[in-house]
Amino acid sequence: MGSEIIITLVREGEPEPFDVSIIRDTIKLTAVRARTEGETVVMRITTFNDQTTPNLESGLAEQIEAAGGIDNVNGIVLDLRNNPGGLLTQAIRVSDAFLEKGEIVSTRGRKAEDGERYNATPGDLAMGKPLVVLINGGSASASEIVAGALQDHRRAIVVGTKSFGKGSVQTVMPLRGDGAMRLTTARYYTPSGRSFRRWVCPPTS
Repeated sequence: MGSEIIITLVREGEPEPFDVSIIRDTIKLTAVRARTEGETVVMRITTFNDQTTPNLESGLAEQIEAAGGIDNVNGIVLDLRNNPGGLLTQAIRVSDAFLEKGEIVSTRGRKAEDGERYNATPGDLAMGKPLVVLINGGSASASEIVAGALQDHRRAIVVGTKSFGKGSVQTVMPLRGDGAMRLTTARYYTPSGRSFRRWVCPPTS
């Protein structure tokens, strides 16, 4: 339940200030919307928050069930257009949902020991069905990680226009007093070693 806030307003034509009650609450965004076009399941992923993977899994399962089983589905589209990104953990989990093995993404900083690699685990939600990823100039960060991983492993065809090209890892560094500075400390790389800032996720040729 949200908290109540009382604010006092003054409005032209009103002789006295008056109070207005506002309920402050958390707005939960639907991260994934699923539908079926013909025999193709379309998964529109709008953001990468803590609901993205659960929404993806349940939405895909519902569409497959409604189609009468995976044999009646000819492919899956992941629509990442205008998705600005979000949680790295969710980008990894969404990529992992369609990959059986291999690297998903890596980070590299100034020091080699600071780098990290994230790998897929067995299991493919699409059960090997063809996969298409849609991107555009508004697809950034986590969206590019997913598109890059699926493209490099030849698991998906990437279609659209060049994505935004945000491949930086940023760390908040506290300063004296109450200040802080956001500093780029590493960059993301696709499984084949391409930097998002140079590569900007070109569509599959």
